[in-house]
Amino acid sequence: MCKINANSFKLTLVLLTSLSLLSGCAAVVVGGAAAGAVVAGHDRRTTGTMVEDKSIQLKAMQAINEAAGDDPNVHVAPVSYNNRVLLIGQAPSRQMRSDIVQNVKNIEKVKQVHNEILLTGPSTMLQRSTDSWITTRIKSEMAVTKDFNFTRVKVTTENGIVYLMGIVRPQEEQIAVDIARHVKGVKKVVKIFEYDRS
Repeated sequence: MCKINANSFKLTLVLLTSLSLLSGCAAVVVGGAAAGAVVAGHDRRTTGTMVEDKSIQLKAMQAINEAAGDDPNVHVAPVSYNNRVLLIGQAPSRQMRSDIVQNVKNIEKVKQVHNEILLTGPSTMLQRSTDSWITTRIKSEMAVTKDFNFTRVKVTTENGIVYLMGIVRPQEEQIAVDIARHVKGVKKVVKIFEYDRS
């Protein structure tokens, strides 16, 4: 029987997550289809809502592209969780930002839009790489934290600001925030949680 210590597990998780981020997938990859089943089993969203979130995210990307056209100064990404959409990134004008937000609000099943789009030029590749690394570090720390289910918290980083989404209990919220705050490079932690009252 093979024993894996915490440091080896953490390094493996970081490497796998980095590979998934490089391939354009923001989910933590731990073990293929089995990992997907484990995540789904612990997620407090219904299976239907999880499917809707994937659909909303795709539709939101299309809505952003429709509003932005070919403008190279727009760099906006949507993150959907429990039918609530977080918009992060940069736009060159208030009008462009407003058009993007309105397009996303008009998507069927979207309950709420959290607008975190900054009025500035697009972030650099270096900043985006740093953001991906911060997200990976936070996820890996969450994964090895005792009595904490990291699959219940969605972590997104933009320009050093960490956004935490999920359906959590107060203790889970505190653990997630504490982990995120102590990762090097984090400027601020923004909580966009819903609360499990069961």
